[in-house]
Amino acid sequence: MMATLQQLADLVCGEVCGDPDLDIYRVAPIDKAQEGDITFVANPKYLALLGKCQASAVILTSGVDAPGMNLIVCKNPYLAFAKILTLLQVPERQVKGIIPGAWVAESADVDKLATVYPGCVVGERVKIGAGTTLYPGVVLYDDVIIGEDCVLHAKSVVREGCRLGDRVILQPASIIGSDGFGFAPDGSGYYKIPQVGIVVLEDDVEIGSNSCVDRAALGETRIQRGTKLDNLVQIAHNVVVGEDCILVSQSGIAGSTRVGNHCTFGGQAAIAGHLKVGDNVMIGGRGGATNDVASNQILSGLPLMPHKQWLRATMTLPKLPEMRKEMKQMKKRLEELEALLQEK
Repeated sequence: MMATLQQLADLVCGEVCGDPDLDIYRVAPIDKAQEGDITFVANPKYLALLGKCQASAVILTSGVDAPGMNLIVCKNPYLAFAKILTLLQVPERQVKGIIPGAWVAESADVDKLATVYPGCVVGERVKIGAGTTLYPGVVLYDDVIIGEDCVLHAKSVVREGCRLGDRVILQPASIIGSDGFGFAPDGSGYYKIPQVGIVVLEDDVEIGSNSCVDRAALGETRIQRGTKLDNLVQIAHNVVVGEDCILVSQSGIAGSTRVGNHCTFGGQAAIAGHLKVGDNVMIGGRGGATNDVASNQILSGLPLMPHKQWLRATMTLPKLPEMRKEMKQMKKRLEELEALLQEK
């Protein structure tokens, strides 16, 4: 794919400074870019590399000067980079229909513009929308509904009755609709509670590799529009995660918790069950919520505390042995002073 600098600027609502007819073929890192490439600078610390950069053009934010270089100036260089990279270097998926070697139930309704690769299993009464691609090894249990323009990568599984909206992406080996972890004590053992609910993934949701979204015991587990899960994320039964959230690798949410919109959970963050987390909450890596969390906060640690307070506490930890030693010395001196006072 090739585009002129002006075409790329129009794509990202940017302004050209330089030759608008310059041909651009690909996006490259700032230290490896060559003629015909475009690169970007979103972090000021990389500006010094522009002096040796061989790229034909650079994406920059306004107010940054790069004399002698062809530029696209825009508000958000990182977003512009993503859009230009998609245009130039992400190939369009070809429609191939149901390829021999896939098993598709007769009762399934697969749109003629969908693609089902060999090794896929599509169960009874499944519906698959136009533009959706199932890569090898995908398994759809009975009564699953998949919307349009979805991408289900190799070995991802969607269990019975679950529903995916449009433009949903399942990375390899992600599991949608596995049984929720529910067991009733029965003497010294446990009786399995049937998990008869479903999972709903709304439009533009992405689920990372080896992540699991458990089906509800009753009702539904729901991931709302635009939310993205990293690899190795666990969502338990009956959880509701709001719109445009980010859950980083190894984070987990226990059963029946509700998370608001536009929340970000760092790596290994954990949310206990039956809680409510408000909108616009950020929890740092390894942070843990054991109580409800109000909206519009940046928190870290276990128990959770304001992030700045947690930073101060963390900076104190290495000094604890020295502080302990000083406190013992102070205690000893205090005891000696008290003994002297008693003698008088």
